[in-house]
Amino acid sequence: MRPISVLLIAGEPSGDRLGADLVRALRQLLLELELTPQPDVQPLRTALPPEFFGAGGPAMREAGVEIVSDPTAWATIGLFDVLRRLHLYHRAFRTLQDEARRRQPDLVIGIDSGGFNLRFAAAIRRHLRKRRDWFHPWRPVLVQYVSPQVWASRPGRAHLMEENLDLLLSILPFEPEWFARHAPRLTVRYVGHPLVDRWSEAPAQPHRRNTSGPPRLALLPGSRPDEIRRHGPLLAETWNILKQKWPGLQGRCAVPDRALAEALRQQGWPAEIPVDVGPARPVLEWADLALTKSGTITLECALADLPAVVFYRTAPPTYWVGRHLVHVRHLAMPNLLLGRPVYPELIQGQAEPRRLAAASVELWENAARRDELHRALAEVRKRLGPPGASLRAARLLAGCLSRKPSALPVELPLPVGSAWDPATATA
Repeated sequence: MRPISVLLIAGEPSGDRLGADLVRALRQLLLELELTPQPDVQPLRTALPPEFFGAGGPAMREAGVEIVSDPTAWATIGLFDVLRRLHLYHRAFRTLQDEARRRQPDLVIGIDSGGFNLRFAAAIRRHLRKRRDWFHPWRPVLVQYVSPQVWASRPGRAHLMEENLDLLLSILPFEPEWFARHAPRLTVRYVGHPLVDRWSEAPAQPHRRNTSGPPRLALLPGSRPDEIRRHGPLLAETWNILKQKWPGLQGRCAVPDRALAEALRQQGWPAEIPVDVGPARPVLEWADLALTKSGTITLECALADLPAVVFYRTAPPTYWVGRHLVHVRHLAMPNLLLGRPVYPELIQGQAEPRRLAAASVELWENAARRDELHRALAEVRKRLGPPGASLRAARLLAGCLSRKPSALPVELPLPVGSAWDPATATA
C-alpha cells in the first residue's frame, strides 16, 4: 500500500504560483479520496497524506512539494535564448524522467511551459507503451494545466497533445471549442483563470486613482533574467523621458524575486523608483498607469482595472522566427480575449523609449480613450470567469483517480457537467 503520488512540473515563476495554488486545493481532495472505502481485498492505497514532488520554485516548495529540480531561476523564452540554456533543460528533463520512473506517480501534471512539458508527456507515454503488460502496472494520468498557445502558432502540436495527454485543463474560454475542431479526441475542460482567485479579495488599502496631473506609474519589466536584461534599460530610459514631461511623476517596480531586483540595480536602475519583490498586486493597486511587458501580467493589469502600455523585446533571431510562426494579431492577453487592441502594443523595434513615453502620455491624457479602455477591461474580467479555478481543476484531477483507483488512464471523456460551464455557472 502507498499514498497517492503526484508529479508536477512548473518551469517559470508564474507556473510555480499556479502549481502552489493547485497543490493546496488538491491535497485535501486526495486525502478524502484515500479515506473512501475500496472494494479491493488488498487495497492499493492507504490513508496517508498524498505525496507531491517535481519541478518548481519557492511557491511550490512552500506549498509542500518536494522540489527535485528548480528551472524557475533560469526560465527563458524564445528559441535562441532557450538554446543557450539547453544543457540545463536537458539535465532537468533527465532528472524528472528518472524520478518519475522510480516513484511511478499516479498523476503527472505539466503546468504551463508547453515546450518542456509536452515533450515530457510524450517521453512518459513512449515509456508506458513499451511496458504495457501485467508486469508493468504503472499507468499514470497525464495532464497539462494551461495549454500552450497552439492556436497562435504551430497548431500541429494539438495532434501531439491528443496522442500523449489524458486531460487538458484550459484557463482561456475559447480553447475548448478550438480543440474540439483541431484535436477532437483530447479531453479538454475549461476551469476559469486562476488569477481571478488572487484578485477576488478586496484590496487591503484601496486608493482613489488620479484623474489629472501626473500618474503613479507601475513599471513591470518581467519575471525572467533575459527580460530584465532587455527591458530594464528600456524602462529606465522611458522613465527619464517621462520625468521631463511630468516632473512630479512617481513610479514603482515589481519583480518576483530578489535576484531580479539586484540585476535591475546593477543595470543602473533609477534610485528614485523602489523595486518591490513579490506579487505585483500591491504595485498595480497603487498605480494609475502601467508600462508592462506582454504576458500573464497584462491580465493582472486588467483585473486591477489599470490602463497600460504593453511592450516586448526579444533576441532578433527569435523575433524573426516568431513572425513566421505566430498567426495572431495581438500579444497582450486582454487584446487576444476581445480580438481588438484594448492595450497599446509596442513590440521589438517599436519598443523604444520615445515611443513608449509617447504612448503613455497619449493614453493618460486622453480621458475618452481611458473611459473606453475601462469598459473593455470590465468585459475581459467577465470572460475570465468567477473565482475557484484551482479548486475546479483539483476536482477534475481527483475525479480522474476516483474513476480509476488503479491509476489507469482515463479512457473515456469526463462528463460535460463535471467541468465549469460558463453558460450556466454561478459565482
